[in-house]
Formats: sequence, structure tokens, C-alpha cells
Amino acid sequence: MKDEKKERRTGEAQGRDRREDRGKDPGKDPGKDPGSSGKFNHAPGTLWVVPTPIGNLEDITLRALRILREVDKVAAEDTRNSRKLLTHFEIHKPLVSYHEHNEKQRSQSILRDLEAGLSIALISDAGMPGISDPGFELIQQVIDANLPLEILPGASAFVNALVGSGLPNGRFVFEGFLSREKKERKKRLEKLKEEERTMLFYESPHRIKDTLKDMEEVFGERRGALARELTKRYEEFIRGSLPFLLKTLEKAPRKGEMVLVVEGFQGRKEEAFQDLTIEEHLLLVMETGLSKKDAVKKVAKDRGIPKREVYEVGIGFEK
Repeated sequence: MKDEKKERRTGEAQGRDRREDRGKDPGKDPGKDPGSSGKFNHAPGTLWVVPTPIGNLEDITLRALRILREVDKVAAEDTRNSRKLLTHFEIHKPLVSYHEHNEKQRSQSILRDLEAGLSIALISDAGMPGISDPGFELIQQVIDANLPLEILPGASAFVNALVGSGLPNGRFVFEGFLSREKKERKKRLEKLKEEERTMLFYESPHRIKDTLKDMEEVFGERRGALARELTKRYEEFIRGSLPFLLKTLEKAPRKGEMVLVVEGFQGRKEEAFQDLTIEEHLLLVMETGLSKKDAVKKVAKDRGIPKREVYEVGIGFEK
């Protein structure tokens, strides 16, 4: 009987503890929260890779804020931008610059600090460090030196773009930024021509139209989606064929950071014309609503033959 009462009291006490814990902010007391990985559970000299919001400050995590408050210093892509972010959350930590122009040199000094036992957070201007942002060099060196490394989950623009694109997302490939040089850009796109997975690219508003023109030449009329200003006030998704995306931007240019999502190679659909004569192929394309002139261009491009050859076949067709 006494044992039963003791067990009931113990159970009641545990229930109270759980209810009390539920109301606590895990970011304030990591040592008492079994679900957190607070500094008391980690070795000194840890490099923390901390994602930051890609537009909306509310997207930062409680854990990210706690780590930024606890580390000894913060390595930032742009210290001016990062100072604004930290100040917004009333975090005051020493900042050191870590960007593409000083990545190798700065990695060495950060490595020395880590070996001396300092804990450092690595952040970029937006999103996950190391993904189209500085960070890879340092992370590699930390791994090679067998130093503690912690990667926090968080915002990443291409994931939002992929999910919102409406294109297949079971298998995809992230390409980041294409080359600024047209020749190199086209060369890379040609290599991706038969990539079956959905493809994701980052692009600037200054080059987006040139990139879409190149993609239309290489990929044809595949489906795509352009996502811009993600998580911000003027977030926008434009969905349609690559020619449609290009025409939309030519009519009304857009600004802001952009993610381009492109449908992967659909082998059977894109090779169906090979069983058709040029005449049959031209008629089929014209049935989609294209003018005779545009249809001739498309058929010539699809088949890799001169436009004159297609035009001569279709001389008797209606415009």
C-alpha cells in the first residue's frame, strides 16, 4: 500500500515537472532541456554553422538565436548586414569578416581560434553558409582537423522555390549560379540537356533574361517556375513554359533575388517527333497555336536541320 502511494506521488511529481518544462523557453536553459544540444553538452572549440533568414526575420530559429548568444565570436559574410541582424535580436558579439575574397586566409585564423577553444558561429547574409555562399573552405578544414562541427537547420531559398514551383520534387539537382559568360553558361546547359531531375538555379535580376534565352534554346518549351523575393513582402511565383517566363520578364522586368526551377528531361515526350516526317512534325507544332514562322523555327531546332529545309516543306501550309 505504501509502495502504491509512493508510486502515485512520484508519478504526480513527474507529471508536474513535465508540465513545468513544457512552459519553459528551451533557448534560455539548454542544460535542463533534454531535447536541446546546448553548450554544456558540446566540446569547446566548436564551429556552429548557423542559417539566417532569407527575407523574413521571423524565420530565424530559437536554437539559432541561442547559439549566436553563446558563441565567443561570429564569422559573417558581410559584417554590416550581420550587425543589423544581431542588433535586431539584441545580440552583441565580436564579428569577423568571412567572404569569398578572404576565405582561405580567414579560414586559417578561425581554425587557430577553434583550436584554442573558442566557439564560433559561421553565418552568411541569408540562408545556409556554404550553399552558394562562403563556408565550404572553412568547413572542410574543420573536418580535416577533426574539430567539433555543428550544422543547424534553417532557411534555404531553393527549397522554398522547389516546393512552390509545382514541378516534381521527388528528385532534383541544385546547380547554384550559372556562369556569367554566355559561352560557359550554354556549355553547362548543354550538359544538363538530358538531366531527368528537376533543376534549380540561382540568378540575378540583371542576367535572368539572358539565362532564360539560353535555356529556351537548349531546353525548348519545358515547364519552369521563377521564384523571387522569397519570404518577403513582394514574394512572387511565375509558372509556365520557359518562353512564357521570358516573355513575362520582357514585358515587366522584375527585381530582387531569384530562383529558377526547370523541369527535367522528359525523354519520350521530347523525342516523339523522331517518328514523324518533317511535314507531320510541322503540322503538329502549328496545332499548338504557333504561327507558321515560329513553328518552322521550332521544328528546325528540334530536328537540328536548317530552317530553309523546313520552310520548303511547309510552303503550301496556311499561315
